Amino acid sequence: MAEITGLVLPFFGMILLGYLAAKITRQPAEALGWLNTFIIYIALPALFYRLVSKTPIEQLTRVDFILANVSATYLVFGLIFVIGFYLRRATVAEATVQGLAAAYGNIGYMGPGLALLAFGEPAAVPVALVFCFENMLHFTVAPALMSFSGGDRRSAVAVASDVVRRIVTHPFILATAAGFVAAFLSFEAPAPLQRLIDYLAQAAAPCALFAMGVTLALRPLKRVPAEIAYIVPAKLLLLPLAMYLVLGASGNFDPVWVYTAVLLAALPTATNVFVIGQQYGVWQERASATILITTVLSVATVTLLLYLIKSGLLPADPFP
Repeated sequence: MAEITGLVLPFFGMILLGYLAAKITRQPAEALGWLNTFIIYIALPALFYRLVSKTPIEQLTRVDFILANVSATYLVFGLIFVIGFYLRRATVAEATVQGLAAAYGNIGYMGPGLALLAFGEPAAVPVALVFCFENMLHFTVAPALMSFSGGDRRSAVAVASDVVRRIVTHPFILATAAGFVAAFLSFEAPAPLQRLIDYLAQAAAPCALFAMGVTLALRPLKRVPAEIAYIVPAKLLLLPLAMYLVLGASGNFDPVWVYTAVLLAALPTATNVFVIGQQYGVWQERASATILITTVLSVATVTLLLYLIKSGLLPADPFP
C-alpha cells in the first residue's frame, strides 16, 4: 500500500496544490492562459512525440487494441445517452454531454503522467493510442450529434470540415503522428534537440496537473445535479470494468496494455466536456460539477484500482 500511496499522493497532490494556489492567490481565469498554452502546444506534444518515436512501429498498428478500446468507451457513452434521453427526458444535446461526461476521461492531462508512473515506459504506446483514437471519435461524435439536435445550425459540410480541422490540427495528435513517422523511419533527433524534447516532456505532467487544480478551483460547485447519480458510477466504475472485460474478450494483449487502458478509463471526466458544453450552450454548470465530483472521488477509486493491479488481485486476463 505504501507503493500505491507513493504513486497517487504526488499525482493528486499537484492537483490539490493548483486548487489551493488558485483559492489563496485569487488570480483571474485569464492568468492561466499562458500556462495552458505551454501545456497544450509544447509540453504534452513533446511528451507524446518522445513516447511514440521510441516505439517499434509494429506496436503502433494494433488495430485490435484500438477497436476494443473505443468499443468499450462507446458502450458506456451509448448507455448514458439512452438513460439521459429516454429516462431523464433530456434533449439530444444534453444527453450527448451526459454521455461524454461518463465516457470522456482526463486522458490528456492526467493519463500520461499517472500511467508512466505506475507502469513505466511500456505504458507509452497504449497511452498514445488511447488518446489519439478516443479524441478523434469524441471530436467527431460531439459536433455530429449537436448538429443533429439543432444545437449546431451549420451545414453538414461545415460541421464535417470543422471536425476534420480539429483532428488534423490538434497539437497532441500532430505530435503523435510525427512520432509515428519518426518510429517508422527510425529517426533519432540530434542530441541537443532530443535533450530539449526530454526537458519539455518532463514538465508536462506536473504543469498539467497543477493547471487542472487551478481550473477546478475557478469553477466552484454550485449545485449537485441529479444526473450525478448515474454518471459518476458509470465514469469511475462501469467504464473501467467494461474496458477490462472488452479487452479480455478481444484477444491476448500485453498485461501493461490492459492495465494502462483500464487505468485511463478510470480517470475522472475530462475538462473538455465542460468546454464542449460551453461551446454549444448546454449543460455547462452540471458538466463543471461532474468534473469536480469525479476528480475528488477518483482519488479513492484510482487508488483502489492501482492497489488491485499491483497486489495481483486483478489478473490481466479476465478470461484465462
